[in-house]
Amino acid sequence: MNMKKILCTLVVLAGFYFLSLPAAFAQCDAEKYTEKIISTLPDGATFLKSYKIDGEGGKKDKIEFTYIFRQNSTYIINISNKDPELKGIVLNLYDANRNLIGSSYDAGSIKFRPGLGYTCSATGVYYLTFSFEGSKDYCAAAVLVLKK
Repeated sequence: MNMKKILCTLVVLAGFYFLSLPAAFAQCDAEKYTEKIISTLPDGATFLKSYKIDGEGGKKDKIEFTYIFRQNSTYIINISNKDPELKGIVLNLYDANRNLIGSSYDAGSIKFRPGLGYTCSATGVYYLTFSFEGSKDYCAAAVLVLKK
């Protein structure tokens, strides 16, 4: 009888182990998306920072980063994921008071843009939020550059 309990316990534990394997292998490899963006940066752009956007397979629906923007500087934030049309990934840029400055998603035309540009009007902390809208792929990358 004890041998049956031990065997059942081992089978259950093995089942949990094998069920967790797909999640372990479905990690977000944003590096390839970062490299893709960097290879297409315009001449004269200065790389500032890259962002790994990992929604952890759908566990996170919004990811936020901060960056200090300087007045009279123009910034470009580009996004990339596995979809050539960037369907499903939305970048929203907010100022220090959490006022929306711009978005990579155009709700009117239902289009996802590859990023956005912004000429800063006041030095301060800005918020870059990334969300997944109707996407089954929760992995992307973004690159922030200073335009000269």
